Amino acid sequence: MTDFKTPATVPSAKKRVVVAMSGGVDSSVAAAIMKAAGHDVIGVTLQLYDHGSATGRKGSCCAGQDIHDARRVADALGIPHYVLDYEARFAQKVIESFAESYVHGETPIPCVTCNNEIKFRDLLETAKDLGAEVLVTGHYVQRRDTEHGPELARAVDTDRDQSYFLFGITKAQLAALWFPVGALEKSEVRDLARSFNLPVADKSDSQDICFVPTGRYTDVIERLKPNALDAGNIVHLDGRVLGRHEGIVHYTVGQRRGIKIPAAEPLYVVRLDAAKNEVVVGPRSALTTTGLILRDVNWLGENSFAESARNGLELFVRMRSSQKLRAALVTADGETGGKVELHDGEEGIATGQACVFYASQEPGARVLGGGWIAKTVKAANQGDYRAQSHTLAEAPR
Repeated sequence: MTDFKTPATVPSAKKRVVVAMSGGVDSSVAAAIMKAAGHDVIGVTLQLYDHGSATGRKGSCCAGQDIHDARRVADALGIPHYVLDYEARFAQKVIESFAESYVHGETPIPCVTCNNEIKFRDLLETAKDLGAEVLVTGHYVQRRDTEHGPELARAVDTDRDQSYFLFGITKAQLAALWFPVGALEKSEVRDLARSFNLPVADKSDSQDICFVPTGRYTDVIERLKPNALDAGNIVHLDGRVLGRHEGIVHYTVGQRRGIKIPAAEPLYVVRLDAAKNEVVVGPRSALTTTGLILRDVNWLGENSFAESARNGLELFVRMRSSQKLRAALVTADGETGGKVELHDGEEGIATGQACVFYASQEPGARVLGGGWIAKTVKAANQGDYRAQSHTLAEAPR
């Protein structure tokens, strides 16, 4: 492309870079941008799980057709391309962790675990082994270079923003990462793919939980953790046994449909008690969470989290990837523990999810890190039912 203008987010100094190519349009355009900007580009695709079960499945990722598509894009761009077998480490670090979280009554986020443990740890080390200074991905998030060092920020396209899934990036990792599509709208990325004549320009986007080819995550859990599907009681908040369930993994906090318990008012899943193998239900009012206890906080601001948030910081937070940002007071509790006071409360927050910190609500706002939700605190008027699931000490790591 003779008229291509390199996005301002891509440094002009020529470097050897590894592009993580999933076979989708976003990472393919990221590779094309790097090539057009004159960088020495190496494409790498990770085979993460049994690609045979995913071959030809629409919306899959990192298996089967996706590997073939990544190779086609690399050929079109004239860059070397390697496929790395990461199945064993992905199974151990992501799939096993996913199943373990459900066993403990949590609602896990495997994409965050994959980013933290596979892409920005193991793959980044592999990139260095290949002599690359930078790892490039197609994530919708921005890196900004400042006098204090690189900062992480929300994408320009707020509908595609993936910063929630990348809160675990460390400062050291961020220094070696570029995200060239984060400053673009999705429509612009599609247009660029066509301009570069990429064979995946109109390919559908990948879906969450890429390693569940049938769409039934309980099948994966049953295979890895058979006891997770043991039957137990469905219990009301007031202690009444209302019925039976066929495994707590079939339920999530905030769920209304599928409880199958007749009642005068709608019942919602309020918490999952893994120790007792109980699904606890109650009225919608019981879902309101006013506070969070966090573990394993990753801080991307200046200084340490303990120093920065010792006396509390007024920030904006997100507890689900598609949720609007909420005003909150974030306070450090030691080096990696934290407390979050939600000013307006929030419904249906589950342990095992993440709470991500933002400096403001604006598009492109700085991401200041986040932590894992170990415990939720309910409104004071909910009596004895203020704490959900695990205490901080019991929260699985």
